Amino acid sequence: MDSDSPNHPPPADDPTVSGSGAIAVVDGEVPNPSSIEANSVNGIGEKLESIQVNDTDSREVEDDGERTVIEESHVNGRSSDAAGSRVEENGVGEGKRGGSGGVRRVNSEVEVEAVGSPSSSGYAGERGSSGGGGLSTDEIEEEEEEGMGMGIGRTRRGGGFGNGVAALAEDLGEGWVPGKRDVNEDDASISWRKRKKHFFILSHSGKPIYSRYGDVHKLAGFSATLQAIISFVENGGDRVKLVRAGKHQVVFLVKGPIYLVCISCTEEPYESLRGQLELIYGQMILILTKSVNRCFEKNSKFDMTPLLGGTDTVFSSLIHSFSWNPATFLHAYTCLPLAYPTRQAAGAVLQEVADSGVLFAILMCKHKVVSLVGAQKASLHPDDMLLLSNFVMSSESFRTSESFSPICLPRYNPMAFLYAYVHYLDGETYLMLLTTSSDAFYHLKECRIRIESVLLKSNVLSEVHRSMFDGGMHVEDLPLDPSPRSGSLSPHLGQHSPETFRDAYAGIGGHSGLWHFIYRSIYLDQYASSEFSSPINTSQQQKRLYRAYQKIYASMHDRGSGTHKTQFRRDEHYVLLCWVTQDFELYAAFDPLADKALAIKTCNRVCQWVKDVENEMFLLGASPFSW
Repeated sequence: MDSDSPNHPPPADDPTVSGSGAIAVVDGEVPNPSSIEANSVNGIGEKLESIQVNDTDSREVEDDGERTVIEESHVNGRSSDAAGSRVEENGVGEGKRGGSGGVRRVNSEVEVEAVGSPSSSGYAGERGSSGGGGLSTDEIEEEEEEGMGMGIGRTRRGGGFGNGVAALAEDLGEGWVPGKRDVNEDDASISWRKRKKHFFILSHSGKPIYSRYGDVHKLAGFSATLQAIISFVENGGDRVKLVRAGKHQVVFLVKGPIYLVCISCTEEPYESLRGQLELIYGQMILILTKSVNRCFEKNSKFDMTPLLGGTDTVFSSLIHSFSWNPATFLHAYTCLPLAYPTRQAAGAVLQEVADSGVLFAILMCKHKVVSLVGAQKASLHPDDMLLLSNFVMSSESFRTSESFSPICLPRYNPMAFLYAYVHYLDGETYLMLLTTSSDAFYHLKECRIRIESVLLKSNVLSEVHRSMFDGGMHVEDLPLDPSPRSGSLSPHLGQHSPETFRDAYAGIGGHSGLWHFIYRSIYLDQYASSEFSSPINTSQQQKRLYRAYQKIYASMHDRGSGTHKTQFRRDEHYVLLCWVTQDFELYAAFDPLADKALAIKTCNRVCQWVKDVENEMFLLGASPFSW
């Protein structure tokens, strides 16, 4: 998150920091690193003595000179034949690595894995833990911790990954409530220990800043322990990255004077958890700017908690998105499916505004982009779009009136504020106009009035509503003819075409058992996904598929295990097929008994289908947002 675009705006105002207003930030001397007392070291040892390691068996084969890891799982009496198949003559493989006890150094960083007493830590977050003290497992399994109430639980048309994200008021009754829950918990509470996924932000002095669960002030001792572990390793000339403790992973991220920690037993890959910490840090920078570091230079015991007052819903909404939004690991954004002329009409009026001095003009419906225009040579990172949209959608004040708020885009310029004019055109569609000028409110208000008038006259808003209801691509609609239809318009997305596969799998996904897919355009930094349909029709099934995509994405992009262009995975839940080229990435989920050859053939047809309807699924013509 520290890598910045070279296109920085001129510093708007002196980037001072505030929770609601501003506070002076004064330069000061960097304090000496805090020392670790002997009793703290002993405490760390006691913590580390309680951890266990799960070993995983895997075997490696060589396939056409490309490193490939094959894993076979038995499915209803059948085992996968993962070796030897090809997609476009590339090897198909799968990676899964096991662990062992000990400490290993990688690029001067430390991963700690140790073995010891299974119960001395008292932390009982594993699924099925029985040490509840009268508290049932079902009560603790997260209401369900990352429940799908706001996310992917809807399977009506328009129910793809995140299409179920509605206004917060609409979703309050669907199982997930924004903001912090169980604020009276602390690290001694059985319910707190049973949480499957914790996030913490603390300062380098050990002062707690944010905790997903519990009272942050009651967790001061726990935060001090985390800080001691980090400092202990740093004093040895290394950086701690990961501690494995049985089924738990403790992931650390150090950002100057800010420490971020995730404790998870969700079996998510380390790379995914670290990426989530990066996004949480980015969300904090969006609110405060990186200039908050100067406060710690002046006073190492500076309390940053008041600056983030009232932002619990922002962070909880972002953390919740880690369970349903592919943008959190794909580093790409998704567009609302729209007819090409409709999107062009929206882009034309936004371009007029951008030419009048607006840095970025963004029209969005929930988390999906309708149109986006930037000033010349200005680039907007997809992660910044994710954090900005989360900030707007999770803040109720933006819904009630037009707003003009200082915000920072971490990937654009983490040291300075921009100013965002935000206005909801209806309950789900909102306009964001970003500028470097703190005096541009009335100019942006006039721009918004002009934009809203054009959107109404050109029926863009009505088309946006129709698209949200109809949804986008459905696996049942996969065309029978795989050849490109040059010069002809594709059937409207969301409407069933007569030229679709109808075979033995009718009613349970698409042809050859295709259940779902995600297509990512590498050049555009955009992705498109199919809508959910049977049998992936419950929130838990959809969450499981999301985690499966997350794992295979991390495996495909794991630099340490070598380069894979394709992977074929079969387990009791799915067949997963991943295909990465220089132009796109495709992730597809099939019935666990799907035939490999047919699955490969179907993926090729999916790619052709996406190409045929790319004018409706992607924002074309925009400059690539490279970083």
